[in-house]
Amino acid sequence: MSTAADASPDRPACPPPDRPPAEPSGKAPEPSGRSADPALDPGLEPGMVDVLIVGGGVCGTALLFELARYTDLKRIALLERYDRLAAVNSRATNNSQTIHCGDIETNYTLEKALRVKRTAEMIVRYAELLDPPTRERCVFRTPKMVLGVGETECAFLRERFQRFSPHFPAMELLEKEEIAAWEPRVVLVDGDPRPEELVAIGIRSTYTAVDYEALTASFVDQARAAAVETDRRVDLHLGTTVTRITPDGEGYRVAVAPTAGCSAASALPAGEIRARHVVVNAGAHSLLMAQSMGFGLQYACLPVAGSFYFTPDLLRGKVYTVQNDKLPFAAIHGDPDVRAPGKTRFGPTALLLPLLERYRPASFWEFLRVLRLDWAVLAVLWQLLRVADIRDYIIKNLLFEVPWLRRRLFLADARKIVPSMRLEDLRFAEGYGGVRPQLIDKQQRRLLLGEASIPARPGLVFNVTPSPGGTCCLGNAARDLEAIVQRLGCRFDRARFERELYGDALPSSDAAPEQVVVAG
Repeated sequence: MSTAADASPDRPACPPPDRPPAEPSGKAPEPSGRSADPALDPGLEPGMVDVLIVGGGVCGTALLFELARYTDLKRIALLERYDRLAAVNSRATNNSQTIHCGDIETNYTLEKALRVKRTAEMIVRYAELLDPPTRERCVFRTPKMVLGVGETECAFLRERFQRFSPHFPAMELLEKEEIAAWEPRVVLVDGDPRPEELVAIGIRSTYTAVDYEALTASFVDQARAAAVETDRRVDLHLGTTVTRITPDGEGYRVAVAPTAGCSAASALPAGEIRARHVVVNAGAHSLLMAQSMGFGLQYACLPVAGSFYFTPDLLRGKVYTVQNDKLPFAAIHGDPDVRAPGKTRFGPTALLLPLLERYRPASFWEFLRVLRLDWAVLAVLWQLLRVADIRDYIIKNLLFEVPWLRRRLFLADARKIVPSMRLEDLRFAEGYGGVRPQLIDKQQRRLLLGEASIPARPGLVFNVTPSPGGTCCLGNAARDLEAIVQRLGCRFDRARFERELYGDALPSSDAAPEQVVVAG
């Protein structure tokens, strides 16, 4: 079985922050990274933890942070099968590095945009708790816009602006001249304006980009800081694979073993951990684990991989394009890469790939186990392929993977954003792009595009978080935090939580991230 994972192998992990998030007084203890002696915990049996989190990506570590900072749980542990954090979809190279808050994502309804906006703002509020050097490693300010090209798209954006701008006051409606002032290469070709009608919705200056890898590291540092000089423990075990989860009274026995080939010093030896509550945040592997226990069997997984292309520094900020509402995939966009100064990253493409992890061929066999191919799955695939736009899109994205052909095909799409782009400007981003686990509901015979939470039984939940799961990491964690507090009866500093992460606003019942809850 598996969990999630950290930093690119050719880069060191982000250094720890200079200090943890500021307390209301403006002072906080320095994190030591040490855990308390287990003998100091009289409330737990040896080898037992209050909450065990499986998966060390941005969602798992967000929950670790919230439990450590806002509850009085004595012992919290996180297991990650790789020897570093955020090595799969939270890795900086494997996602679009974007805070998706619904303002320029044209596939979001107003209702969904307002829900996502609330959870997206939690990342910004969290970042404001950090010291400046750490904050500057995690979140980044850039302008952003969604670009409409041609009469139909421009009319759509004008109408959308009228509906959305009262709820997103930072929005600006940009005509061609204003777009050129923000992003000259979007409008100008050899110094002259491009002939098409152009309109954009822009946000001038806000936190728009995230290094989710660095954010993951900061969550762990701040979780450890919360336990300093207390009898509480926050344990992190890298290089540890979960092989089985077994109910044990009101808790669980979790069988673990060192991950083959990993050299993490914190890896646990083969054995068992007893936990009162278990949350699995392991991407597509969450479904694999759930189904191995007989839960979530009405679901199949359809992995969608995204590839990217690099160009020289062509854009000043993020430029998105209008989504085709017939396509359940992200439209092409251009972003300054937070880990590659002086380069703009364009993409993603969308490739149906029979792997749970993009660059791990052995995950093909895991894919077959969660595909659960039957007539219901085939019916959903047929529903997709019978739509001409989707069928043509899938075929084109297959061709995007052909080495000689892909740059030439992608150039035509990229020129919608930068019309003067040349073939020599484009370089395929080798090693970039992750896999998003899109779920198929076999009972309703439809593709699900939101996040899924499978509450298997009391105290055991499996979360599957495709994009934009990173944006909603703190919101998803808040949902699990509420369930843990209710079940375990621990103290929860709700006032502090709401003040720091919701900005003094009381979270309402409709503010949760869009999700699918699957009955056990």
